[in-house]
Amino acid sequence: MATGTEPPATEPHPRGAGVHTPTRAAIRARHLRTDRWWLAPAATAAGLLAFVVYSTWRAFANADYYAAPYVSPFYSPCLAENCEPMRSGPNWEIFGGWWGVSPAILILIFPLGFRLTCYYYRKAYYRGFWASPPACAVAEPHKKYTGETRFPLILQNIHRYFFYAALLVALILTYDTVLAFRDEHYAWGHMGLGTLVFLANIVLIWAYTLSCHSCRHIVGGKLKHFSRHPVRYRMWQWVGKLNARHMQLAWASLVSVALADFYVYLVASGAFDDPRLF
Repeated sequence: MATGTEPPATEPHPRGAGVHTPTRAAIRARHLRTDRWWLAPAATAAGLLAFVVYSTWRAFANADYYAAPYVSPFYSPCLAENCEPMRSGPNWEIFGGWWGVSPAILILIFPLGFRLTCYYYRKAYYRGFWASPPACAVAEPHKKYTGETRFPLILQNIHRYFFYAALLVALILTYDTVLAFRDEHYAWGHMGLGTLVFLANIVLIWAYTLSCHSCRHIVGGKLKHFSRHPVRYRMWQWVGKLNARHMQLAWASLVSVALADFYVYLVASGAFDDPRLF
């Protein structure tokens, strides 16, 4: 039965990869979209690349990350002895004195692992960097698709374990935000512009973390009768509302954590004096 997609008998089947293999419909155009479909993946790639470059610079700088009472979220908690001592701060010298490079490398593994395996970020960098696929209704250039069944993408399945680590990191950053209600002499009851920056950042960090798909599954997954679990059902509804904004929260929290680090950098390097509100 004719379907209208078979190639004429006199014309060879288009060769290529992806949807242009001999077993697929003979559509010669790469896509039928008339809009600027490439803007979204290009902007995504640019945004993620900018954060990667900035965070790599700050992680390896090993300087200007603490200005009492503020500590950069890239360097908290301190897990080595080569950190600047933070009064009442999260100084956990688990690795001792043998760790010689930046201590930020030790802690950034966990929040970055959580974001790299996040369902939204997977979509973002799969499209932005790997063109898998570049956009909806646009053929990808790869010859075959194996999904996340092979190394290294099979490691995406450990996302839920990074979620547990992300919860711990969020708790530590919450503690850092509480400490931000001190002045440079560690006296309580003060607020600076940095305190507001830290407050905005921790709210977005928690919103992004709790909007995670794994969190939604942990809260309400595997329940056959919501009526028998009213508390979990209500929590599942709350997480579901956050989950609907997961993309926006992913970007907002990415920007906020970079801004929080940059603010600490400006204050610690002496380029900017933290204005005191009271």
